[in-house]
Amino acid sequence: MPWKPLPAVAFAICVYPFQATHSHDLPLQIGDNIYIIEQGGYDNEWYRGYLVAPPSLLAGLTSDSGQQLEHRVFSGIFPRNCVEIRELLGENKSSADARAAAAEALEGKADDEAPLERRKSQAQYARRLSRALSRKRSTTDMQKKVRQVYIDASEPMPRDPNAPKPLAPVPMLRVGDEMGSAVEEPLVDEIASCLREWHDARLHEMLLARGYSQLVRVQELVKRVDTSRKQLMHDVMTMRELTTLREDTVWDLVAGNKMLNDEIIVRSPTEKGRILTADDSVIEMTRLQANMSILDRPPKPPADLHMQYHVLIDVHNLVGDFDTPAQLQIYLCVKEFGEKPKPVSENYAISLPLPDTPSKNPEDLTKVVFANLSATDIGIGSDSTQMYAVFKLIQDEPVRNALANEPLLGHQAKSSVSSGSGEPLQPPQKFASLKGRRSVFGSQKKSDSMLRSTSDNSRRPATGQSQRSNSDVRSTNSTIDPPSSHDTKVVKRTVGVGAVEVGRLAQQQSELDTKVAMWAPASSAANDKSDESHDWSEIIRELQRSVNGGYSRVGILKRFDVFATAFASTDIDTLIRNNPTLLHDVHMAEKLGFSGVPTHKRSDIYLTLSEPTIGRNAALQHSKFGNVPLAQRCQSNMANLQLTLEVRKGNGERIDDCIFTASNHQGHTAWRTTAVERGEAWNQTIKLAIPTEDVPGSHIVMSIADSPNFPFALSWIPLWEHDAFVRDGDHQVALYVYDEYSSSIIGGKGAYLALPPWHDKKNEPGYGTSATVSIRTYLCSTEYSQDPNLLGLLNWRNFHGAKLVELLERFSFVPEIEVVKLLGEIFDAHFEILHEYANSEAYEDVVFHNFVVIFGIARDRRFSLTNVIEHHARTRHDWPYASRCLVRAYLRLVSNPMDSEASRKLRETLKVGDQMLRLIVETQKERPENAGAEMNGDYDQRHPDFQQDLQNLFVALMALMRNPMPVLLGTQTLVVQHFHTWLPELAAFMPYEDILEVATNLLDACAHAKGKMILFRLILIINYSHLDIFKAPEIRTTLVANTFRWLAPYWGDCVNVTDQWRDQVRLCCSVVAAQMEELGEDTCQYVPKLVASYSALEKSQRKAKKSFSMLFPTSFPFPSKATAKEVGVDEAMLEISALLAAALTTQQRLYFDANQVDIPGVLLQALKVEQSVLKGQAFPRSWLSLHVSHHRFSINALERIFEVLVEFLPDSNAPDMEDAIEFDTEIWRAFFETLFAAVSSSALAMETFPEQKRRAIWKIAGDVREIGADLIRRSWDAIGWEADDESKKLHGFERIGGYQVQFVPELIAPIVELCLSVHGSLRNVAVEVLRTMIISNWEIDQDLAVIQSAMIECLDNLCRSQKVSESMLQTTFIDEMITQFQPLQNTVEDSLYLAVMEMFGRIEELLSMLASVHRGGAINEATRIVDTLRLMEFLKDVQSEEAYIRYVHQLASVQAAAGNHTEAGLALHMHAERLEWDPTTQLEEVAEPKLPAQSAFERKEALYFEMCEYFEKGKCWHRALAAYRELGHQYEHNTFDYSKLARSQRAIATIHEKIAKGDRISPRFFRVVYRGLGFSPNLRDKEFIFEGQPEDRQANFEERLQQLHPIAHITRAEKETDVEGQHLLVYPVSANKDLRHMLYQRTKVSQSAREYILLSNPSRFATTSRQLQQDVPVTEQAVEKEIYTTAEPFPTLLSRSEIVATEAVMLSPVEAAVERTTRKTQEILSLEKRVSSGEDESAMNRLSDELLLSVDPQSDSSVSRYRSLLPRAQQGDAASGDDEYAMLEQEEEPLGPMQNALRVALLDHTLAIRRCLSLYTSSAYVATKAELVPRFEATYEVEITTLFPNGDGLMDEASRRSSLEERRARASTRTADQAAPGAQQDQAPADGSQDPPRTHSRRRSLPFLRRMASGNTRQPNGEPEEGGGRATSRQSSRSRTRGESLTRRLSFFRNEQQQHEAGLKPGSSAGGSTLHANGTAGAEGGGSLKKRLSFLKATGGSGLGGGGGGEVY
Repeated sequence: MPWKPLPAVAFAICVYPFQATHSHDLPLQIGDNIYIIEQGGYDNEWYRGYLVAPPSLLAGLTSDSGQQLEHRVFSGIFPRNCVEIRELLGENKSSADARAAAAEALEGKADDEAPLERRKSQAQYARRLSRALSRKRSTTDMQKKVRQVYIDASEPMPRDPNAPKPLAPVPMLRVGDEMGSAVEEPLVDEIASCLREWHDARLHEMLLARGYSQLVRVQELVKRVDTSRKQLMHDVMTMRELTTLREDTVWDLVAGNKMLNDEIIVRSPTEKGRILTADDSVIEMTRLQANMSILDRPPKPPADLHMQYHVLIDVHNLVGDFDTPAQLQIYLCVKEFGEKPKPVSENYAISLPLPDTPSKNPEDLTKVVFANLSATDIGIGSDSTQMYAVFKLIQDEPVRNALANEPLLGHQAKSSVSSGSGEPLQPPQKFASLKGRRSVFGSQKKSDSMLRSTSDNSRRPATGQSQRSNSDVRSTNSTIDPPSSHDTKVVKRTVGVGAVEVGRLAQQQSELDTKVAMWAPASSAANDKSDESHDWSEIIRELQRSVNGGYSRVGILKRFDVFATAFASTDIDTLIRNNPTLLHDVHMAEKLGFSGVPTHKRSDIYLTLSEPTIGRNAALQHSKFGNVPLAQRCQSNMANLQLTLEVRKGNGERIDDCIFTASNHQGHTAWRTTAVERGEAWNQTIKLAIPTEDVPGSHIVMSIADSPNFPFALSWIPLWEHDAFVRDGDHQVALYVYDEYSSSIIGGKGAYLALPPWHDKKNEPGYGTSATVSIRTYLCSTEYSQDPNLLGLLNWRNFHGAKLVELLERFSFVPEIEVVKLLGEIFDAHFEILHEYANSEAYEDVVFHNFVVIFGIARDRRFSLTNVIEHHARTRHDWPYASRCLVRAYLRLVSNPMDSEASRKLRETLKVGDQMLRLIVETQKERPENAGAEMNGDYDQRHPDFQQDLQNLFVALMALMRNPMPVLLGTQTLVVQHFHTWLPELAAFMPYEDILEVATNLLDACAHAKGKMILFRLILIINYSHLDIFKAPEIRTTLVANTFRWLAPYWGDCVNVTDQWRDQVRLCCSVVAAQMEELGEDTCQYVPKLVASYSALEKSQRKAKKSFSMLFPTSFPFPSKATAKEVGVDEAMLEISALLAAALTTQQRLYFDANQVDIPGVLLQALKVEQSVLKGQAFPRSWLSLHVSHHRFSINALERIFEVLVEFLPDSNAPDMEDAIEFDTEIWRAFFETLFAAVSSSALAMETFPEQKRRAIWKIAGDVREIGADLIRRSWDAIGWEADDESKKLHGFERIGGYQVQFVPELIAPIVELCLSVHGSLRNVAVEVLRTMIISNWEIDQDLAVIQSAMIECLDNLCRSQKVSESMLQTTFIDEMITQFQPLQNTVEDSLYLAVMEMFGRIEELLSMLASVHRGGAINEATRIVDTLRLMEFLKDVQSEEAYIRYVHQLASVQAAAGNHTEAGLALHMHAERLEWDPTTQLEEVAEPKLPAQSAFERKEALYFEMCEYFEKGKCWHRALAAYRELGHQYEHNTFDYSKLARSQRAIATIHEKIAKGDRISPRFFRVVYRGLGFSPNLRDKEFIFEGQPEDRQANFEERLQQLHPIAHITRAEKETDVEGQHLLVYPVSANKDLRHMLYQRTKVSQSAREYILLSNPSRFATTSRQLQQDVPVTEQAVEKEIYTTAEPFPTLLSRSEIVATEAVMLSPVEAAVERTTRKTQEILSLEKRVSSGEDESAMNRLSDELLLSVDPQSDSSVSRYRSLLPRAQQGDAASGDDEYAMLEQEEEPLGPMQNALRVALLDHTLAIRRCLSLYTSSAYVATKAELVPRFEATYEVEITTLFPNGDGLMDEASRRSSLEERRARASTRTADQAAPGAQQDQAPADGSQDPPRTHSRRRSLPFLRRMASGNTRQPNGEPEEGGGRATSRQSSRSRTRGESLTRRLSFFRNEQQQHEAGLKPGSSAGGSTLHANGTAGAEGGGSLKKRLSFLKATGGSGLGGGGGGEVY
């Protein structure tokens, strides 16, 4: 069956894997995305398509930074049953019928003739796909597309074999990829989209940047959101958990986007995490966007101080070695900074070891909830408060240091006290007969053991003064028996304490699973382990003291794990129902006290036994003897101190079962504490559950003993004092001697009751301190009060007259908690007093104020009582006079605001004014059951003028508000702050209209407000807007109308923006936001104020701050959140932008009152505000949701504005042309600018974005560009004029020209930008508009130059400001434009057609060059510069001067940044040469580059200055000199500015000095040949010379070249021209030195000058193809060189130049000798420089080697052998003396230019060697110098003789001379100075001739020369010289006395220091040559006379001596 193409591409998902078995198979994995394009095979069971695979992370590691990884696309065939088709991707169709047809085709119902539209490119397909997906799919459609469909093969549709195969579709451009559960849980798809984007676009960037720490955070975040996605999909969570999960997930996605791309998408946690769109509330979106973008987590509401918190503690995995039963006590305590820990909950005790099987025994349950904790308890609002869960392990231990088996003493053995079990203990026998007395302690029925064990406990011995006892005290079930001396004595003791901080856990309502370490005091400080553990807590030190300060772990516990979780709920029952798994059947431990207002009756007394205070010299108090030393009563070591206590009534009767040590234990009648040592603390809290009626008079009696001894002291604690419960807090209880008196019973009561219970410091003994017990009491009761004033008020009938008034006035001092506990009784008492004393102002006023105090307490943040009147004032309807009395008191208070006391009470009243008003209203009513009936005949007296009294009250209030007295400002502020709470209370008896009138009157009364009062007034308007009583439509209309008037003065235009005015604007925005829903058509009325305020804020200076204020505040000061980074967002501008978006996007037409508003001005301001918002000035563009939404809002607003603008368009057909041309160009220009800014925004280019962003933009705004394109078309047509019939027929436009021409060329730039868009509709519209512009401009000017210039400028700006994308590379719009103009060809508009073709041809060329210049990627800088130069030439040709100059400076900046300063200067020269040296021509300012307005001369001068600076930095001296000379010429001949001329001359001199110093190193050059078809035509088969770095080797250069051409292969083998690939051939070359240059005819020229002259501007380069040969005579040597001539000399902009000519040159032997000699001279001078600088220690050895070779005439490296190439006369050869005389008679043979150059080169080489030998001054080189000097003299004797005819200057070391020799030397020097040609050169005539006295010198030297010629030639060592045929003779006799000739010869190496003393440079003489006075050469010279004379002639004439003072080596 043939393959058939599908009519539409099908998108499918792989549901079964498929393994490839053939080469055409496409392997599939489950979940793969597949695009199906063909169907075939038998029964259509095979598909052909493309697999879109995720991008490879490895590919990202080689991608550019910021580049998103592209998906991989594979093609092949696969079985139909392995995939499931999900969607049919339609072609360019907009109807649903297209999709239906495609679906039918898949089911085999397609028509044969259905056309198949092929895709031309992937970009074209992307545009069609974008249009096809321009609408959202419904859920029904999506579900229908999920079904599996297939193609019926009954009607085949074979593919044309000649048709091209369709390309793979652009992957992942589908914006509707959603799962079926997307509607129920949008977050599922949102998470998947985010994870894909993070992987595809961000992960590889982190790896490339090595952001491993960030990668770890991303990993944790990905795991978290992936887990959340699974939880959402499985749907197994409760609603509460689901809500929390959604919110956390949304903020996790925000955190991920911030971390990876800094673009925030708003997803609403309250709407299941879906993306908020432009259809949602813009105010809500703005608020969420700001919070998510600035904050890290959602802003939490202010902590509810009335919220109650509950902490669940679950003990699990408790493993230990419990030999004896133990108990674990748990409680919560609060630790404040600097304070001791205080328990805040009851104890919960768990018996250990735990049972092996589950038990229902309360003591065996391991879970407990500590309930009803307050915000203060858990540390909210205080950073210094911490809450801990404390764990105490209590176990029986043997007594410590007990003294056993000692007899009892006297009465101690017989005395009787009550045991801990309550059994009566017999008193001592001596007191047994006392009448009427018995023991103070009775029997006990309950066991006080807190352990599960019920073993019998022994009875305590009956004595209170025993000091030694052998009895063991043990607590049993009901009795305390005398211990057996054979039993082990044990006591309960705290063996370990642990603590876990749970305060933060409770604040965050989170969970904690942790291990708990139990600590106990260490035996010694050396065993302290607290510092070694991470789970140590410092609170342990305060919970359990250690004498030595050391702590160690409890050994019996092996593992102790605790799980804790916290909840927040005001209703514990509801909390249990909502969390049954955790809280069902869990014991609740109450808090110590109330958290707010008590909700149920409770009467608990808590007693905390802190510690005994018993010092070493402590004393006990005695009833008779005062203070008794403790040592007399107890001599034990106080190591087992225990308290035994019980509770008794006032009559002495014991109260049973009232002591509770733990909330889950039974009560005890008598109870004994744990044992402590002296200095330790019990820190045990117990609860006393005493019946309410027994509390008055009840008390606690305690005895203290050192177990197992008898008690030695007794104390008691009264619970009722002064007719009230004992005050809460710490107390010091006095300890009395336990004796017969204190322990006896008198009259049924204990005798101790006669003793003072509290310790009095006045009774301190003089020898020590009193022994006491520290306790803390706390009453938690709703039945009793601790305040006597409150108790007196409740019994007010016991007081009369002034005492009653005084009692009522003291009510304000009653503690608040006492008031709220008895609130109902307090209300009743006040109502009774008010009824009893009605019409009495004193009572009315004080009762009124007490009600104010009550309501103030009820509104206190600690209690926040709601419905306090309904719940607590239960008898309010029973008092008929109450309302009348209260209103009168209220009116008196308001009417007297100036009185200080009344003013204070009035301010308190205003804070609770609503409650007072409600109380007045409620007391005026009758009981509901008695309504309508008389009550005891008093109904007529129940306040008949109630409304009138209230009216009087409001009148007084208005008068108060109008009072301008400054002293009333505080009172007036309180009225404004709270008045809105009064209004709902009036609804019971006043119509809403009247209430609104009262509200309006109050606002009008305070219209004079200033300062902060204005802000509170605005807040009052906000509160009015939120009142339900003003929700009715007619009331709302009135309120809205008044609001506009109220807000008007506080915003709008403002010159000086202050913080006060900014706050006013923000509150005005809050008012408008509160009324936005009800405004409707009136919304636009706020637009003028909004745009004016925005404009004022935009002009003001904004400062970044590290805080952000919550948007649309409703209170002042504004709530704000601190931020980690500075935030530059202006909250006021952000709020205004949101309101403007809401106001201008309404569906109704905009309506403005022209009489009050300047409509054009307002619309113009609105358009500018929209532009500002789109530019990101109101908020950052990274706020993606809001930024994209505002594009949609802007288009909608422009629609509304367009409607208004069209109405105001002038009539183009009007008879009066003045009316027709009244067109507001400015506002239309702003309209188009805003419209183009919206549709061309980069934020809408979805096709370039990663998946998450693309998906979000589509959901948020839809296809904004489609809507904008339609608006552009309609608005452009609207301003056009009706076209004539001919124009319509020719161009096809109904409306053209008219007002459109006013926007040419300014709108060409945005239109051209739209033409480059990939959005089809937008591009089509832009092409139409551009065509109308071209036609209109042609009709007017008959020229398109303006259009062309504008398009060039636009395209250039686009490419410079934006990243070049595929859309800019394409020229689709050019083809479309040419197609549009094609019908004009060969018509009357043929000239227009030709002009258009020419213009767009240039534009297309420009686009290509711009793409080359600005494209990103791995393009090398050299190629970019070449492309830039091509572009600059193009811009020069089209006369785009500004763009050309811009690129010139851009090129200069690039080169300067790269360190290529010379090239930067060359680039600036391109700009400078465009200018004239004209001081009269003025040039305009240039924005880019930044150039001021100035004359042409000034601008060119500034460019030259910058050029010179760059040239000097690059050491390009010849360019700098040329620039300075040009400047000097202009200063001298143009502007006549001689001061600047002098500066330029000084600069030239400075450069010459730098040239002389020679600090410039010549660069290296390389020849590069480009071979291969892989290179572009502009490089292929071409050769270039490249300039390298001075230190470059060929390998380094090739490495850099490889970076420029990464895929090229560098080789040295010649390649063919048409070879495949890219091949580079690299050869080193050197700058060719012109041997014909005059420089070679001058000796003693410095090396730096030589290099500057020859190498500063090279354009010819050479490489030697044939080198010198050693076996060939010097006279026959020839060197062959290749000379390459470049197109332009170096340096160049590209550091390269193309070779334009190549020639082979054969050097003659002389030329080769000159070149090599010069090179060798340069080499040894380079070594000399390195030695002198000391930078290379080995350079001296290399120099010695070079010198040895150079002075060795037999060496091939010595240049001295080139002397044979000179004429024989110049070689200095003389066979005999007679020959010399013959030579004198002959005329000197002239030298050729090259021969003279060789002679000069040899002379320079000789001077170089001499300079090097001067370095051998160290003793280490004496031997080397001794060897080198004779050889040097012998080898270069001719040159030495020529340079120094008299031998002067040959000595550089001290020689032993006679005084005669010294005088002769000085005379010879003076004579030489006079005779030397160089010395007289400065005074010579212009032609250089001079007449030196030579005759005398010649005659004197003749005999000497004759002797030298006849002498024997010997080597320096005295041996005869080999090869007697040499041209020169040497001094051979070492036995000869050193005569004058030798002295002169050695003086050649004169010390440089001596030369400096003579005023000469080192190595030089005054005249450049050194001659003796007598003009003769030394005896060792050996040169002929003719040669010397010719040297003198040459020196005088040709200047070989270097002139007057050239540099001498």
